[in-house]
Amino acid sequence: MANKTALNASDMTNVSESSIVCYAPTMITTNGIWQGDNPLDYSLPLFILQLTLVVVTTRLLVLILKPFRQPRVIAEIMGGVLLGPSVLGQYKPFADTIFPMRSVMVIETMANVGLLYFLFLVGLEMDISVIRRMGKRAVIIAVSGMILPFAIGAAFSFLIHDKGQSMNQGTFILFLGVALSVTAFPVLARVLAELKLVNTELGRIALSSALVNDMCAWALLALAIALAENDSTSLASLYVILSSIGFVCFCIFVVRPAVCWIIRRTPEGESFSEFYICLILTGVMISGFITDAIGTHSVFGAFVFGLVIPNGPLGVTLIEKLEDFVSGLLLPLFFAISGLRTNITTIQGFGTWGLLILVIFLACIGKIAGTVIVCLFYQMPIDEGFTLGLLMNTKGLVELIVLNVGKDQKVLDDEAFAIMVIVAVVMTGIITPIVTTVYKPARRSIPYKRRTIQRSKPDAELRVLVCVHTPRNVPTMINLLEASYPTKRSPLCIYVLHLVELSGRASAMLIVHNTRKSGRPALNRTQAQSDHIINAFENYEQHAGCVSVQPLTAISPYSTMHEDICSLAEDKRVAFLIIPFHKQQTVDGGMESMNPAFRTMNQNVLANAPCSVGILVDRGLNSSNRMTATQVSHNIVVLFFGGPDDREALSYAWRMSEHPGITVTLMRFIPGPDVAEPVGIVKPDPDASNNGNNNSKILCVETDEGWEKQLDEKLINEFRMQHMNDESVMYIEKVVNNGEETVAVVRAIDNVHDLFIVGRGQGVISPLTAGLTDWSECPELGAIGDLLASSDFTTTASVLIVQQFVGDEGSAAHDHELDHDHDGGFGTPQPVAISAAGNDLHNSQFGSMQQHGNKRSQPPPPRAQNSNGYSP
Repeated sequence: MANKTALNASDMTNVSESSIVCYAPTMITTNGIWQGDNPLDYSLPLFILQLTLVVVTTRLLVLILKPFRQPRVIAEIMGGVLLGPSVLGQYKPFADTIFPMRSVMVIETMANVGLLYFLFLVGLEMDISVIRRMGKRAVIIAVSGMILPFAIGAAFSFLIHDKGQSMNQGTFILFLGVALSVTAFPVLARVLAELKLVNTELGRIALSSALVNDMCAWALLALAIALAENDSTSLASLYVILSSIGFVCFCIFVVRPAVCWIIRRTPEGESFSEFYICLILTGVMISGFITDAIGTHSVFGAFVFGLVIPNGPLGVTLIEKLEDFVSGLLLPLFFAISGLRTNITTIQGFGTWGLLILVIFLACIGKIAGTVIVCLFYQMPIDEGFTLGLLMNTKGLVELIVLNVGKDQKVLDDEAFAIMVIVAVVMTGIITPIVTTVYKPARRSIPYKRRTIQRSKPDAELRVLVCVHTPRNVPTMINLLEASYPTKRSPLCIYVLHLVELSGRASAMLIVHNTRKSGRPALNRTQAQSDHIINAFENYEQHAGCVSVQPLTAISPYSTMHEDICSLAEDKRVAFLIIPFHKQQTVDGGMESMNPAFRTMNQNVLANAPCSVGILVDRGLNSSNRMTATQVSHNIVVLFFGGPDDREALSYAWRMSEHPGITVTLMRFIPGPDVAEPVGIVKPDPDASNNGNNNSKILCVETDEGWEKQLDEKLINEFRMQHMNDESVMYIEKVVNNGEETVAVVRAIDNVHDLFIVGRGQGVISPLTAGLTDWSECPELGAIGDLLASSDFTTTASVLIVQQFVGDEGSAAHDHELDHDHDGGFGTPQPVAISAAGNDLHNSQFGSMQQHGNKRSQPPPPRAQNSNGYSP
């Protein structure tokens, strides 16, 4: 440490030419503080401290910015700016102690190693076939989104460019244009996931266009570097460009076949040998060395090397080995370096700040305008075009690489560099809030009537959305659907949704594209699971007949997964949504929780679903003895207490009863003479006691309960009449007085049944289940559902807990609309003669029915507005 020149971190780049920094080769590791050494005088302890500080700062900022739905890249750049000369670096002792001049070489070298491997991972995760599938439109949107911002960058380069610099105007235009026109693909993938747009057409176009944009940006960056380094001799620039093209060709025609040979040599399902993995990881560094030597940036070589490795198990292995270490530890160093180089204090004068705001505004507008024009040409809605333009403004890693290279090559001075870093942060930061405000696809959703099985027409397609976490859920789900008896008259349309937790990588986004084409090699374990699930359902589709299956994958955090499920149910207009219970059966017959997040998700689905919901407690729905789909054999029991959920459960069992191999037992529980409280009176809603209007509330609930009882009677009478001579359908009445007697009856049911179907009973307070909820383990299943799903209930039968969709404020309108629709659904009660005012309702007989062939006419006038508290 011969010359300890006190240098502020802000002097890192330009001052380093005039300052001599001496490195002592022995000063790598310290002898210890007990020997009187200061650890921060030695390069290794200092680097460890810098790395820790960078990682902790960026992680804290990620947590702080999470509520604002900002991508991680924003936190990482801001972390660097915070530690740099703009904020903490203003305090000279901090800058001299933590980020002294002599440490720059070590930290920059490590940051570039991290960048090298991260760009290799980005290339590895990119699926070029996505562009092929999207076709011409994605390419045109990407190119049009680059042209206008590039032109704006070129125009502003004349204002920002310092005439005293040796760099020629053309190279400066190229750097500024690329920095403004680029779209960061990995960052965009995260933003789309956050906004729930990955599964949409808009999301797929945005991802594909970003992919094309990234490719163009890399080509332009290679060109810009070639020109920047060799501005004196144009011939050298030509050599750089030609040798870069030669390197790309070498990777395509030599490296890719070699990697394919490695993949073929490894048997399917077996792990790759360490030798091959080390060979590829060394290849990344060799590629970086070659491209650096020929005059382009080392990361260009790593990116191309990653791009030529085929998607498949090899890519998965490499991602799993590198992802966390590179993304979590080394990459933040690169952002920190960018932040340390950014000195906001160099931007002086209102004119420069005004120019900065103008650059941000015009670059944003340029990208949006270019995209909107193409979208209008393709007849896309203007709000989608505007949203797409906004999304294409996402900045990130590639732009920072462009800026850092520009600064290294003296193309950008401190002021221009600081301006462009702020532009990147602001443009990426405003995207999520603006898109959330402007783009609301839910507004275009069309209300549909048949949101329940009871309302579905018996001679029309029944649409079911089946959610699956793991392949373990699949056999019982398929057997349940098989039991639903798809026929030519009433086929099943099944949407299979594989629920995948969003991990912190771009590859998770691309699974959505890949799962649509089964038979491709699995990209990772999640996709391998998706392939197994899809194959199982597609086999079922081929063998069953009258069934259509559409596989989909939802990739999002479990905390917001229910939004994906509910919006998909709404989009696909399904009548029934089946989700797996959060517990699975253990070897000894008990039930253990799989993931606590599943339970929260199920509760959210029950609260927000736009259709009826069934929670399936999977204890195996055996069908091992069947030969074909028509030879399935199940014994099903429906426990009926009354209320909308129980009616929906019976409607589903009604459909199943049509199946020749299924026996259905309807067990109805009737209040006995010693029932605890008068039948037909429901306890008032607890909320009602707070608003001092109890009497009207109780009256409202009583009226509602009376109407519910009539609907129950009508449905059961109709069900019994239709199956009067059917030996496969049994009707049993059990008279009970309280919850204890109910439990005794349920426990006494013999073990011949494969499946219990029960209503959730939400909002219906019955004396027959009184007290059962006091010790409920899972109250969201209702009193009886919780009893049947508990570990101490000794049964091998699966349980389906059903909740009927009742609707919101619009339910009355729906019901009124349905009054005039005489193509009734499964188990839809027959309305009795009702006067205009509806006053003759209570004088009608329960059993009055008219049958028109198999069609049953439609249900009642609307109930009192959800007064009994039953509402999802």
